[in-house]
Amino acid sequence: MINTQIKPFNATAFKNGEFVEISEKDVLGKWAVFFFYPADFTFVCPTELGDVADKYEELQKLGVEVYSVSTDTHFTHKAWHDSSETIGKINYYMVGDQTGNITNNFNVMREGQGLADRATFLIDPEGTIQAMEITAEGIGRDAEDLMRKVKAAQYVAAHPGEVCPAKWKEGEATLAPSLDLVGKI
Repeated sequence: MINTQIKPFNATAFKNGEFVEISEKDVLGKWAVFFFYPADFTFVCPTELGDVADKYEELQKLGVEVYSVSTDTHFTHKAWHDSSETIGKINYYMVGDQTGNITNNFNVMREGQGLADRATFLIDPEGTIQAMEITAEGIGRDAEDLMRKVKAAQYVAAHPGEVCPAKWKEGEATLAPSLDLVGKI
């Protein structure tokens, strides 16, 4: 999946109290995070979605849009948004993928269940997948680590010839791969 293009899709999302139509064309031209989760009204999912909601303003400042995706309908997303304090703070797109088209496009549909895996994809402005993370059902993701990955991907995109080492944080030293570094790290 890394370095592949996102595939065409059309869907209805709940955002800012409204239902809006979106497609892959809306994703192009900016950085995007697709944040797949199994289902609304569950246990780990709201903790993750709330964590991303707490980082949404910072993501927006980095030019990143967030699309949370489950196979629930956009109507269910609205009901969850209206009934949960944690989900009620979400201002990013909550995409209904009841047909499974988007979930299947990203190869994260649980076979025979109709539910998405717990998966995150970071997409660059050209629509190319730059990072992905998939965890087991009981393992929640960390928005702080997502922020680190976004910043690293944006840094690498803006600085060809440089790479970010493990645990890299914004402002820290990067590496310039070369024959001189082989065996010296």
